[in-house]
Amino acid sequence: MSETSGYFDDLETRDPEAREADLMNQLPDQLAAAKDTAPYFAELFAGVETADVTSRDALVTLPVTRKSDLIERQAEDPPLGGLGGVALGDLAYLFQSPGPIYEPGGDAPDFWRFARAFWAGGFRPGDIVHNTFSYHLTPAGKMMESAVRAIGCPVFPGGVGNTELQLAAISHIRPTAYAGTPSFLKILLDRAEESGLDVSSINKAGVGGEALPPGLRRELNERGVFVLQSYGTADLGLIAYESEAMEGMILDERIIVEIVRPGSGDLVAEGEVGEVVVTLLNPIYPLVRFATGDLSAVMTGMSPCGRTNTRIKGWMGRADQTTKVKGMFVHPSQINQIVARHPEVIKARLVVSQENAQDVMTLNCEAAGGDEGLASAIAGTLQSVCKVRGRVDIVEPGSLANDGKVIDDVRTYE
Repeated sequence: MSETSGYFDDLETRDPEAREADLMNQLPDQLAAAKDTAPYFAELFAGVETADVTSRDALVTLPVTRKSDLIERQAEDPPLGGLGGVALGDLAYLFQSPGPIYEPGGDAPDFWRFARAFWAGGFRPGDIVHNTFSYHLTPAGKMMESAVRAIGCPVFPGGVGNTELQLAAISHIRPTAYAGTPSFLKILLDRAEESGLDVSSINKAGVGGEALPPGLRRELNERGVFVLQSYGTADLGLIAYESEAMEGMILDERIIVEIVRPGSGDLVAEGEVGEVVVTLLNPIYPLVRFATGDLSAVMTGMSPCGRTNTRIKGWMGRADQTTKVKGMFVHPSQINQIVARHPEVIKARLVVSQENAQDVMTLNCEAAGGDEGLASAIAGTLQSVCKVRGRVDIVEPGSLANDGKVIDDVRTYE
């Protein structure tokens, strides 16, 4: 940590090629650890020579593990579904998130790596941090506490709720920083104004756990609190964070991120919206190609703040677009199967609507020079794969929206 440079460490400003080489050098060891210690990955990578996976081209050939499958896997093989890299007795923590989904935790300083995000937000040694993330069952409270403690900040563990008690503590302790959701920060400021309590000591905030609308950020800034957000998950820890430039979110230095087409493991083009897939360089929970279920997109260029890592646009919605049509579930993976069977198709989106109170599926396919014969062939594949009839429209390449949607359910119910 360097207070004079403004960066958390030298990793943030290294040459991108050096960063990529470092990550790819660590990748085989991570895969080997996963295969050797986690029963799930031992089976998944049974035929994989881990020493040969030293590039992104090799990584993309490995199967994806989906967060959405963890509930079932953990129920069959409790508590971690065979994905854990160490014995349960060697863990420092075991958490439960809604689902339920269980996540392990270690006691290494800044185990979840959020200190980098707080440092970018101006948190410095000696800042007293009012932490309102939950300490009950879920890892959020501990994640943020371990991060700011690694910086050298004392922590008031406020947790969630008990608004009046928290306001009394803020007015008495006079913390300079806040960690929590942006909506709860607004509640605290509003209630303080109503009650006449002074909470003006808080001048910076590291927020997450929910969207930060521009209007809310503007309001919080106008009330004297500089707000930056981070993006992470209970399984992976930090994925990306904002810097003072506030132009996208910069990837963490200890992960490998891919953006794939929802329902598949195939990479999308730079700038195209897709699902965030992360390989975590952590032997305790050696997640490889872990599909988060979140949508985002890679941004071109580097941040004006001087940090050189890849930027993403932040959280842009959910990738799991499974829907039910005429009593049958239709999944994004099925649409990808259809595209794979017709090489003329560049991209496809299934629109689910209603006509005369009946469900209607229309598969819009980007294809150059498509004709009625192609549409008819795709319609046959659509019915074969999804077990439901649907229309097929051939549209011009580039005409479908770049929003990561494979299935767009536009039905409305009154």
